[in-house]
Amino acid sequence: MDIGAVLIKLKPNVLGQIDTWQNELNARKQEALETLVHENVYVESWFHVSLEGQDYLIAYMRADDIARAQEIGRKSQFPIDQIHKAFKQNWEKVIPATLLVDLENQK
Repeated sequence: MDIGAVLIKLKPNVLGQIDTWQNELNARKQEALETLVHENVYVESWFHVSLEGQDYLIAYMRADDIARAQEIGRKSQFPIDQIHKAFKQNWEKVIPATLLVDLENQK
């Protein structure tokens, strides 16, 4: 299983776009979950962070193969994925994170 996270620096003054994107994905959650099945993704989580006036997103994913999931996502024609692709126009920079520790309770 692949585990990954990135820090995404957002362009200035896009907080309204974050709200619109978040509300759309939450309103269409079942559709978004279908894309995860198609991409063999088990967990996808998004967080907003504001540091010293700069807005960032943190994206976390667990998948069979993250590179393959991203490739499937890039080629996707699902309407919900088109919304996500449009939202990416608000991104300024993607900074990869390095996994240091992964603890999972196998209960």
